[in-house]
Amino acid sequence: QVQLVESGGGLVQAGGSLRLSCAASGMIFRINGMGWYRQAPGKQRELVADITSGGTTNYADSVKGRFTISSDNTKSTVYLPMNSLKPQDTAVYYCKVSSVFTAYWGQGTQVTVSS
Repeated sequence: QVQLVESGGGLVQAGGSLRLSCAASGMIFRINGMGWYRQAPGKQRELVADITSGGTTNYADSVKGRFTISSDNTKSTVYLPMNSLKPQDTAVYYCKVSSVFTAYWGQGTQVTVSS
């Protein structure tokens, strides 16, 4: 059974940095994309950034230039270094790994940015 384990969340002051990581505990075949989503209290879950197996990236406008997504398909791992964090980045961050068969979600990691 595949599980995604996220790490790297925490509390940081505005302007600071964090690096999120997400690793799969089992083998995922035919990955076609990985991504990070976030959900703030009272809001819908939204895409932060994603990356295809071919390396094409996509970012929410609010994080462009500050966050950088990368992945290691051989390890089913996806990373999200986050710089110049803002209080509005505060949310639970979830990773998602999509294969041609299904999608897997992590349990979420809290990111809190204080002003």
